[in-house]
Amino acid sequence: MLTTKSSMGAMEGAVLDDVIHRLLEGKRSGRQVQLSEAEIRQLCLEAKNVFLAQPNLLDLHPPIKICGDIHGQYLDLLKLFEIGGFPPNSTYLFLGDYVDRGKQSLETICLLLAYKVKYPDKFFLLRGNHEDAKINRVYGFYDECKRRFNVRLWKTFCDCFNCLPMAALIDGKVLCMHGGLSPELNSLDQIREISRPIEIPDYGLLCDLLWSDPDPKNQGWGESNRGVSVTFGSDKLAEFLEKHDLDLVCRGHQVVEDGYEFFGERKLVTIFSAPNYCGEFDNAGALLSIDESLCCSFEILKPHDPISTTPGSSNTTKAAPKKGLSYNPFDSQILKGQTEEPSLSIPANNCGWILYLILARESLQMLPVFWVSFHTLFF
Repeated sequence: MLTTKSSMGAMEGAVLDDVIHRLLEGKRSGRQVQLSEAEIRQLCLEAKNVFLAQPNLLDLHPPIKICGDIHGQYLDLLKLFEIGGFPPNSTYLFLGDYVDRGKQSLETICLLLAYKVKYPDKFFLLRGNHEDAKINRVYGFYDECKRRFNVRLWKTFCDCFNCLPMAALIDGKVLCMHGGLSPELNSLDQIREISRPIEIPDYGLLCDLLWSDPDPKNQGWGESNRGVSVTFGSDKLAEFLEKHDLDLVCRGHQVVEDGYEFFGERKLVTIFSAPNYCGEFDNAGALLSIDESLCCSFEILKPHDPISTTPGSSNTTKAAPKKGLSYNPFDSQILKGQTEEPSLSIPANNCGWILYLILARESLQMLPVFWVSFHTLFF
C-alpha cells in the first residue's frame, strides 16, 4: 500500500476538518455548502501536491471499495459513504467523473479532495473524461463555478484535475480505470511513465484509458460512436488479461441499469454510482467491495431511495458476494444461465431520443420484468 505524508501544511488539520464538517452537514438541508474561495483554492493546491506525490498507476491492496461515476450528485455520494463507511473506516477508490450534469459538482469534488488530503493512503481518486477542461467547460461544471464563484476558480480545479492518476492496480490482479483498454497499451509501465500535469489528448493511450468502451456485439478494436477513442471486444479483453496475468478490469464511464454490469465472461465490470442519473434514468447506483481474497460483492443504491439522516441506516440492497472473482454455491443459478447479465448500457456522451426495452430484475433476483421507457438524453 502507498504511504504518503498527509498534506496539511498551509491547510492546517483543524481547518480541513472544519471544511469536511461543513460539507457533511450539507446533507441535512440539501442546500449548497458555503465554502470560501480561498478555502477551495487551498484545497485544490494541497490535493494537487498529494496526487503528484503518488504514482500514475496506483498500487493498492484489498479490502477496498470502488465507486463509479458521481457527476455532481452530492447527496448520492453521501449515501455511498453511509453504506460503505465514512473515511477512514473504509479504503476507497473512485473511478472518475466527479463533476458535470449534477446540481452540486462543487460540493462533490470538494468533499472528495478534502478526504484525499486528509487520508492520502486510504482514499484514492482516478481521472475521468470529465476531469478535463474541454469537457467540463460544456457540461455544467464551468457554469456552476462561474455562477457561484468565478472562472478563475474553475481554472484552479482544472489545474488540479491535470494531476490526477490514470489507473490503479489492486493486488496485482484487478486493473481499474475510468474508460477502458487501448490498442496502444502493451505494458502497464506505459501508464506509470505518463508525466503529469497533463491535459487529455484527443487520441492515444491516455485518451483511451478515459474514453474507450467494451463492445458486446463486435470483436477486435472498433470505432466508438462517441466520436472519441475506440471500442474493444471480449477477445481483446481476454488477450490483455492473459498477457498481463490479470483477473478483472474494473471501469466506469457508462450508465448501467443495475449500477453494475459484467462483460466478457465476467472479466470486466462497469460500475456506475449515480442513481436516477440526470433525473432521466431509472438506474440504480452501485458500490463494489473487494475483500482480501479478491471476492467481489455489490451494494446497491436503488432509485429514489430517500437519504438517511443517520450514517449507516440508508435503505439499500446488498448483493450477495456471488458475482466477481470468487463464486459460491449460491451462484449456481447464474452460472448455469447467462454469462452476461441483462441490463442497459448507455455511452455517457451520446445524445438524441432513444427508445429502449429494458430487461430488469427485482432486487437483483432473476425475475424478468419488461417495460418501455422513453427518454431524452442530454449527453
